[in-house]
Amino acid sequence: MPPTPSAPAQPPAQGHQQNQLYNRPVFTPKAPEQTTRRGSPSPVILLTNMVGPGEVDDTLQEETAMECEKFGPVVRCLIFEVQNGKVPPEEAVRIFVKFGSRASAERALKDLDGRFFGGRQVHGQFFDEKRFDSLQLAP
Repeated sequence: MPPTPSAPAQPPAQGHQQNQLYNRPVFTPKAPEQTTRRGSPSPVILLTNMVGPGEVDDTLQEETAMECEKFGPVVRCLIFEVQNGKVPPEEAVRIFVKFGSRASAERALKDLDGRFFGGRQVHGQFFDEKRFDSLQLAP
């Protein structure tokens, strides 16, 4: 039988603070927070902060697609650079990867978000598949 919570103590005297704990768990699950922070799950992910503005080279797209293949089939990989300082530099180069399934995208995001690439911490999130398919890649 679970323990019953005790009645709260008398309110503290004015000017004093008192902290109380009422059978609350010490740890909270992380999954709901990650889902909202990363957007609605989709087969498309968006990676930022892999390179800075003007640093995209001829091999970045191919290397990214090859790295992502270990999570599942990659349908398409695109790089879009936001021009004229409209976003912070760490968000200017947007790398999109569309996978064959949402499960593959989830595995990739779990592994790539927070990973370091060339001294930069990569930020990843899901991206709307309809926007990707219609090439609406700007923020």
